[in-house]
Parts: sequence; C-alpha cells; structure tokens
Amino acid sequence: MRELVYYVAVSLDGYIAAPDDSFDAFPMEGDHIDMIIRDYRDTLPSAALDALGLTPDLTRFDTVLMGWNTYAVGVPHPPNGPYAHLKQYVFSHRDIEVEPAVTLTDSDPVEVVKKLKQENGSSIWLAGGGVLASSLIDEIDRLILKVNPLLMGSGKRIFAERDYAPLASSLVASTSFASGVVVNEYTLR
Repeated sequence: MRELVYYVAVSLDGYIAAPDDSFDAFPMEGDHIDMIIRDYRDTLPSAALDALGLTPDLTRFDTVLMGWNTYAVGVPHPPNGPYAHLKQYVFSHRDIEVEPAVTLTDSDPVEVVKKLKQENGSSIWLAGGGVLASSLIDEIDRLILKVNPLLMGSGKRIFAERDYAPLASSLVASTSFASGVVVNEYTLR
C-alpha cells in the first residue's frame, strides 16, 4: 500500500508559511538544497526541474496533494500546473479554476487518500497546508520535516488547531546540515 507523506519546511516555532501564505523566509541556498535535489527531486516544481535540466524519477512521489492556499501561492501556474510530472490534487470548497492537469476536488480528503493509497504507484506527497494536514492526520504515515533555523512569530501552522488527541511518532532519521536546517523523519502509528 502507498504511504501518505507530509514533507514540508517548517520554522522552529511551527510555521510552514507567512501570514500571506508565502514561504520566502525559508533559506533557498545552502547544503540542504543539494539533499533536496538528490533525494526529493520529485517535489521540485516542474519549472525548477526544467531550469536545472533535471528529470524527476518519480520513485519517491508520483502524486501531490495541496490545499487551496498552498496551491494559490504560485498562481498563475503553467498550463500543466505547478507539478506537471505528478498527479496533482487541490482540495477546496471554493468555486475556482485550476489548470486542466490539476484535479480540483471538494471531496472528503480522507476518502480521496484512502482511494489513492489503494492504487499502484509511489508515495503520495502532502505538500500542505495545515488545515488539510489536520484533516488527514489519521492517514499520514510518514512526516518529513525540514526544520529551518528561524522563528517566524506568526503565519500558517504545520497543523491547524484540532481536538486534543496525542499521536505518537517514531524518529527514524535525522540529518543536520551546515545551513542549520535539520531534516527529521518520523513514522506515525
């Protein structure tokens, strides 16, 4: 069965984006970028892959899930969406338009993920945001946090407020970089 992986950059104080949904405060240079290009190439936007002359191998991820605010950060997107190399899903109850290659859905995210997990393929990347992540908390199998050495003070949290329900995790890997970024990987359950 495929895994749902929440792979996301986060500040030391738990934010994945600024109040305006931008994430340009996170360092875009440093030795951790080499790791992203090497190990998480599938998560680079198609335009970045093209600019770097890279081809995604789709062994880590072949599907991406985004809430509307995560998706909207880069609007307008190229005609095939921000991640043309992946199957792209955007969850929203708004009446909005997306590129033809992007699946817009107002379906229950849990039901969509359960269906996707039954399909063949590599893992499913949950790109954000916090509201979508909270709704999928019981479906997340792996949490990979790129913890950045900065405090944001406010913004969009990694998980939106939810009922108190502690969920244990196990740290399976932790890699620190000279840039100050630490990548922690946890399994849930």
